[in-house]
Amino acid sequence: MTASASALIHRNQIIALATRLRLPNVYPFRYYPSHGGLASYGPDQIDQYKRAAGYVDRILKGENPADLPVQAPTRYELVVNLKTARALGLELPATLLARADEVIE
Repeated sequence: MTASASALIHRNQIIALATRLRLPNVYPFRYYPSHGGLASYGPDQIDQYKRAAGYVDRILKGENPADLPVQAPTRYELVVNLKTARALGLELPATLLARADEVIE
């Protein structure tokens, strides 16, 4: 699954089609499983916003934005929707569920 803007706009249709065709999908952001997708694995967006606030603070204190290093995400999250897994006829391993940051029932 792509993280493009058009995929975000049409996420409900994408999720509905994948479910209807019984296709398990892993999405890039947590709002996909919260809207009925099977699972997501991607950067923790809240963490990225918090880290961006640190950059804003540094800029407001006088640092040149061009001198600040580019940062990649450091925290990733796994979200699993058990209701969708059951609808797809999937039995997810307990080890996967234990590693998930959130399990939607």
